[in-house]
Amino acid sequence: MQIINPATEEIIATLEEDNQASLQTKFETLKQAQLSWKLQSLQERISILSTFSDLLETEIEDLALTLTSEVGKPLQQSRNEINGARARIKWMLSNAEKYLSDEVMVDEPGLKEIIKYEPLGVICNISAWNYPYLVAVNVFIPALLSGNSVMYKPSEYATLTGLKIEKLLKKAGLPEEVFQVAIGAKETGSALLDLNFDGYFFTGSYKTGKFIYEKVASKMVPCQLELGGKDPLYVAEDVSDIKNVAIGTADGVFYNNGQSCCSVERIYVHEKNYEEYLNAFVEEVSSWKSGSPTEDGVYLGALTRKDQIIVLENQIEDALAKGARILTGGKKDENSKGYFFEPTVLTNVTNEMLVMQEESFGPIIGIMKVKDDDEALKMMQDTEYGLTASVYSANQSRAEKILSQLDSGSGYWNCCDRVSAALPWSGRKHSGIGATLSHQGLRAFTKPKGYHLRG
Repeated sequence: MQIINPATEEIIATLEEDNQASLQTKFETLKQAQLSWKLQSLQERISILSTFSDLLETEIEDLALTLTSEVGKPLQQSRNEINGARARIKWMLSNAEKYLSDEVMVDEPGLKEIIKYEPLGVICNISAWNYPYLVAVNVFIPALLSGNSVMYKPSEYATLTGLKIEKLLKKAGLPEEVFQVAIGAKETGSALLDLNFDGYFFTGSYKTGKFIYEKVASKMVPCQLELGGKDPLYVAEDVSDIKNVAIGTADGVFYNNGQSCCSVERIYVHEKNYEEYLNAFVEEVSSWKSGSPTEDGVYLGALTRKDQIIVLENQIEDALAKGARILTGGKKDENSKGYFFEPTVLTNVTNEMLVMQEESFGPIIGIMKVKDDDEALKMMQDTEYGLTASVYSANQSRAEKILSQLDSGSGYWNCCDRVSAALPWSGRKHSGIGATLSHQGLRAFTKPKGYHLRG
């Protein structure tokens, strides 16, 4: 398997992919190792994973360079991601004892009732390339904390980062056999579904998630899916500082080249603020520096996947044919090697256009004028996805009223494109099933057992 730098199109590594036999061997290793790992105390597991977090900080420059070389994001954004992962790990480690320890529900003479949280067993973690550290720690940190062993399959576009993660976990003191990496692309992922894991945790597209869900259903084990989104954002007429809202929401659209599950993908603006917002938005986007992701000051690096350029071009072509107008961008960069695409802003859009219905996962946005909250709500509800939704307004209760009518896993008031370790990360409809992060995410890797103790 060749690893290609998306900014230069150069081959930076060649790796041997796993096959059915090697995956079976790794699975058997994990199965055996889990029996002793679950017997280690929670404090011992916390200590090892705390050391892993420290190593992420110590080796951040090398890790960031590797990440940037294979996914194309600017170097500073790679550093930001690793630091963000450490913040999530800190929350999980700080709260593990609270949420994974036994709970005494009844304690009276002659009777004690206790809930114990036992590990699922051997976990299959099929991860994503857009945020290899953030997406991965959402799964393997609580899985390991709970006493599970983990088969970790990094995306084929972020495999070098996956191998770095494995190296640092074992350097931190994690037993060699408790964490195994499955190397490969689609065929490797499909082969993992044939093994008898005790839980499957996938991050990626709706199409692949649906395939996995159907494939493993007969196993009757937990299967959590963190899938894509078509996340809407509404700017109401009572917003006073339109310029700063435009600046902040532009970042919510284009950070990491729009390659975030919770990137803003549709914007609806009250007609009172529409022109002012649009002008400020385009001014902000036009000020950003694009280019080599290792250059200082670059905000937009290369897209990770070459195929995504075709998706973006098709959405733009469809929008223009239906009456949309390009304010800036609109095409790939023909002047250099690499998978570079101009940040693109479309107006005169409608919800009938692909750009307002299908996940873009790239630097493109449609901005639509609406006359009131009712029209905005109707447009925001018009989607098969349900990951996040945002409302910008001076009135919190007004925003919450709108958000309560949207079937999404997260709701934002005066912010967007945000994840907190303390809150559940979950999708509705085509955006997935189950939750990571928060106490729910810690317990997602456990089986509760009720103890009825008389005596």
